[in-house]
Amino acid sequence: MTRNTVSAPGTVTVGTVTVGTVTVGAAPLTVDEVVAVARHGASVVLDADALDTVEASRVIVEALADDPEPHYGISTGFGALATTFIEADRRAQLQASLIRSHAAGSGAEVEREVVRALMLLRLATLMTGRTGVRRVTAETYAAVLNAGISPVVREYGSLGCSGDLAPLAHCALALLGEGEVRVGLGADAPLMDASDALAAAGITPLVLEEKEGLALINGTDGMLGMLALAIADLRTLITTADVAAAMSVEGLLGTDAVFAADLHRLRPQRGQQVSAANLRDLLAGSPMVASHKGPECTRVQDAYSLRCAPQVHGAARDTLSHASAVAEAELASAIDNPVLTVDGRVESNGNFHGAPVAYVLDFLAIAVADVASMSERRTDRFLDRSRNQGLPPFLAHEAGVDSGLMIAQYTAAGIVSELKRLAVPASVDSIPSSAMQEDHVSMGWAAARKLRRAIDGLARVLAIEVLTSARGIRLRAPLEPGAATGAVVALVERVAGGPGADRFVAPEIEAVVAAVASGEVVASAADATSAGRLDDGSTAHSGS
Repeated sequence: MTRNTVSAPGTVTVGTVTVGTVTVGAAPLTVDEVVAVARHGASVVLDADALDTVEASRVIVEALADDPEPHYGISTGFGALATTFIEADRRAQLQASLIRSHAAGSGAEVEREVVRALMLLRLATLMTGRTGVRRVTAETYAAVLNAGISPVVREYGSLGCSGDLAPLAHCALALLGEGEVRVGLGADAPLMDASDALAAAGITPLVLEEKEGLALINGTDGMLGMLALAIADLRTLITTADVAAAMSVEGLLGTDAVFAADLHRLRPQRGQQVSAANLRDLLAGSPMVASHKGPECTRVQDAYSLRCAPQVHGAARDTLSHASAVAEAELASAIDNPVLTVDGRVESNGNFHGAPVAYVLDFLAIAVADVASMSERRTDRFLDRSRNQGLPPFLAHEAGVDSGLMIAQYTAAGIVSELKRLAVPASVDSIPSSAMQEDHVSMGWAAARKLRRAIDGLARVLAIEVLTSARGIRLRAPLEPGAATGAVVALVERVAGGPGADRFVAPEIEAVVAAVASGEVVASAADATSAGRLDDGSTAHSGS
């Protein structure tokens, strides 16, 4: 949902970063680079020095493969079968069998942007040289990604421990020329057999060798990919919440005095400072706010949903900053089991456990629910004539004959109720697997899946507030809104119309949802502020 533009042929701008191709292996990937490849089809290039490291690490694995002593993942079975020695002539079958058996997902297809994100992140780990795969394996993975081939990954199958096993196995299966894939980035991308898709792209299917099966499936890439996409979306949506709150303050004849910088310096929470500054910028010079200032104003204190917007939106921003810091650490990680250390050892480890990512995915779902809950309360105030400072009930054109936006608020309320259920953490659950070898799991994949649903709900709730506040502001005529909020009102009227007699509301809601999700609402407001921008708080985690 980040605002993105095509900057030049073959490039895409994500946030403030313009990306043509993403180099994998030279340095940790960024959230914006993940979004560029996953969501916008940016291609990948493999770093030459990193490929040399991949080849060097493969030499170590091949030496261990010739050792008569068993080495986990190289000459043994997997999981609870880790003590079973596998003879050399059966190991290719062992690797293929691992992928086929672990590609056991079920349910609806996972979104292609999620599949592309997890593929990119698995490729990034392969390119660290810590997994022991062959150069051709990394090159084939990159070729599949660049060809726009997205393996079909199913909704259920990952417990978030030993990595996102089933989702990654479905991706690895496609490298072998097996399973189903979608080809292309469009909504109508056809379903094909992987063998046909590879042949059409001129890609030779892989025949896996020792260690490679494990290296392709042992990582937190699915949950991390969804976290990266969520971070990008929430940068936009929390700033949208600031815009929506400013419109509601203005349309409900609230005061901007509570957003004064000196008041917020008394509580130096970083996210709160950002949100309060945004609200000051959005309401600066508003004739509507100025219209009821002075000694004759009878408003002593606004309701919490107006007055405390910076505190709640700011807390969400700080949560997002913490999640971003966790994501950055995970993006810099090499996760596999066993893993090749820098000094050449091959060691079993537990770095595949998804707890760090799972926790912040759940934490973000809590913040999303709370921001949406506050937004819905502001929407409700506009519709209640006992609280909306003289506007018509339900903002109806002819109250009684028309119902106005009454049921739009029902929609927002229903979504908020759902978001509260989605805020129940997945990471506190654990269900043992693999004959009790994997006796504690993170459920990070499940946490990521519910966060994606929650983010979609937040966008819809905010869109309903923007639609409602735009109508409320127009009904204050001849009072005029400020430049920033007025730009959003104009946008809403372009895509959804203005006040008037009852009409089919659902398409208008969807039109504003699209403007929210694309970042157009934030961009319209930001462009009309004195600075020409709003702070999305994306640097808050570094303290800058």
